[in-house]
Order: sequence, then structure tokens, then C-alpha cells
Amino acid sequence: MNLQLPAQRLDKSEFLAWLDGQQERYELAKGSVVMMTRATRAHAVIVSNLLLMLHGQLDPRNWIVLTEFGLDAGPTTLRFPDVIVDRARGAGNDHTATAPALAAEVLSPSTAAIDLGDKAAEYLQLSTLRAYLVFAQDCRKAWIWVRGSEGFPAGPRVVEGEHAVIEISALNLRLPLSEIYAGVETN
Repeated sequence: MNLQLPAQRLDKSEFLAWLDGQQERYELAKGSVVMMTRATRAHAVIVSNLLLMLHGQLDPRNWIVLTEFGLDAGPTTLRFPDVIVDRARGAGNDHTATAPALAAEVLSPSTAAIDLGDKAAEYLQLSTLRAYLVFAQDCRKAWIWVRGSEGFPAGPRVVEGEHAVIEISALNLRLPLSEIYAGVETN
């Protein structure tokens, strides 16, 4: 397949209009269209498990859990995190979260630097965000940024192993890695 990405820089409305006709996954990063990788089985299982856990622990009257939904990450950047928790409000035709509280990404070899670098820098600037989580695919390991009274820490807290648990008190969440990685063969 010969894929033709827009050569010119796009604003968010132009990107969303272009995106409507596409079958692959894309993001807008600083005005440039970036194609995203296809998910592996491990990626899909981790996302599915996380979705189920979040649905089970969050009050649906206050929160909605979405996958690959738009996140306005700056003047020329529109991202689509693997999982996003947003306030349970907004119009049915919205393309981006209205008040994102949690964003999560599952690493792929080609996205690790972006997920732990550019996206972390962008997401941690969002005033409503309470946590940003990044999960490895090949081992039970997560990089966690949780907003405290002084804001987000300079770097992530890394948790790993069968018995590790991610706790996000601002959202009343308790996420055991053993459940997030259930059904995934890891190293």
C-alpha cells in the first residue's frame, strides 16, 4: 500500500476532517500527521483489562472510560491515548476529552520514546489530569506519574512485578499489575 500523508502542516480542524477518511491510526504532533503502529495481542489484552478495571472502579455518573479518543495536548497537537478517563459530560459529537483525569499508553517498540518523552511532557501540562500511566508489553512494568499537592513529579515512579499495585487516590483507583497483565505472557 502506498500511503500519502499530508505534506503541509495541519491545524486540529483540518486534521480531524482529513482523519475521517482514513482507516489507519494517526495523531497530530506539532502540526504534522504521524501514523501510529498497529496493536499486538498483548497490547490489546492490556488495554482491555485496564478498561474493565477502570469501569469497575469508577462511578459512571462522574467518569467515562474511552479508548483511542482525542486528547487536546497543545495548540498544534492532538493525541489518541490507548485509554482515557474523562468527566462524564460532553456532547456525543465531541472529538476530544473535555476534562481528562487519566491517560494511559501501552508501549510498542517504536513508540517508547514518544510515550515516555513527548507525550509525558504534553499530558503532564493538562490542568485536569491526575495521572499518566505507561505500560510495557513484554514485562509487568509501569511508569506512573500521579499529580500530588505540588503537581507532577519530575520523573515517573516505576512499579514492576506480579505483586505491584498502582494506587491513584484522587480517583479512588487500585490497579494490581497482576490483573492488568492477566492473559499476557511476559518475561
